[in-house]
Amino acid sequence: MEKIRNFVQLTPLIATGGQPKAEQFLSIAENGYDYVINLGMLDHPDAVLEEDQLVSELGMSYIHVPVKFDAPSKKQVALFCRLLSLLKTQKVFVHCIMNYRVSAFMYHYFSKVEKCSEHASKSIMFERWDINPVWQEMLKWSAEDLGLGD
Repeated sequence: MEKIRNFVQLTPLIATGGQPKAEQFLSIAENGYDYVINLGMLDHPDAVLEEDQLVSELGMSYIHVPVKFDAPSKKQVALFCRLLSLLKTQKVFVHCIMNYRVSAFMYHYFSKVEKCSEHASKSIMFERWDINPVWQEMLKWSAEDLGLGD
């Protein structure tokens, strides 16, 4: 698993990473993951076009929420947070191309849904990412902005 680009084990049930190579999905399956969630775009040169088929053939479920790197939306973040809430007892591997999109989405899940502290909600990826203004703004969205208020 550590060979997957920017792999981070966030919790015992949630791991994140950049785009796995086709052959790395076997390792994800062998490590007991039930779901693979892809936030990357299929038009990226590193995307694995047959990812849905590979994941399914290995016995995992595949969910694709394509997020444009220059235009994440509140609806996508809200969907992602609700989805992870539904899967909270399952082992989930979440990826995009570099693990930046995913880290920002996971931040919202941990801070807004799981009510973790600011520090606990941030992946180590925040130390490696020069966050551009689009994502700086996205990280400021509140639970109310996302429709996740109590």
